[in-house]
Amino acid sequence: MRREPTDAEAKMWRLLRDRRLSHLKFRRQVPFQDYILDFVCFEKHLVIEIDGGQHASSQRDAARTAALVAEGFRVLRYWNNDVLQTPGAVLEDILAKLAEL
Repeated sequence: MRREPTDAEAKMWRLLRDRRLSHLKFRRQVPFQDYILDFVCFEKHLVIEIDGGQHASSQRDAARTAALVAEGFRVLRYWNNDVLQTPGAVLEDILAKLAEL
């Protein structure tokens, strides 16, 4: 996945990398427990997942989120289409969530 990210993941990485979002360090495709996290900011304990339609109502995703929350992370999920079509709105939402932390 790191070498061939989805279009939405590649777009999100361009928006997050090099401390572009509030000077926060994000990493991508990070192994954590039994999972690979799309994007994570360890400083803020924030995980960002970019999902396609196959993730709708996924029990595996619910279990993954529960495991991450149990470890103290906040998990934000965005649909591929939202990242591709309205990236500004996605970034605004992430910033709003960061302000709550």
